[in-house]
Amino acid sequence: MKEQLSAGIITYRIYNGQPHFLVLHYPHGHWDLPKGKIEEGETLQQAALRELKEETGLSAHIMDGFQEQLGYFFRHDGQLIQKSVYFFVGEASEGQVTLSHEHIGFEWLPYDQAIERLTFENAQEVLSKAYDFLMLDPLFKHANN
Repeated sequence: MKEQLSAGIITYRIYNGQPHFLVLHYPHGHWDLPKGKIEEGETLQQAALRELKEETGLSAHIMDGFQEQLGYFFRHDGQLIQKSVYFFVGEASEGQVTLSHEHIGFEWLPYDQAIERLTFENAQEVLSKAYDFLMLDPLFKHANN
């Protein structure tokens, strides 16, 4: 079985005092978080930042203290692949998204809408953990009230 390693950033911006999360629409119809394969010589964080830039044109500041791994299996050309994705949380330095050819749309959504928009349960789970992490920060305490 082949293994594949990827990294991504749960990207947010603050609108009206609340974090809004970036979700990407893929041509096959699903909605997911920005992520991609790690290239040789890259750290997980470097790969996550590069993928965000390539897929959306955005830069972000990765917050310390959050790293979540999710894993799943998929088939490609008849071969079973075990994929591990490491996610970080990062605030986008701007909100202007320039999509790559890999995507057909995007949305900045508050947590409750973003969690509903995401297609896959594992992406919903990692977004939930990221939201809980952000709510521990005194800066975001008021967003929960």
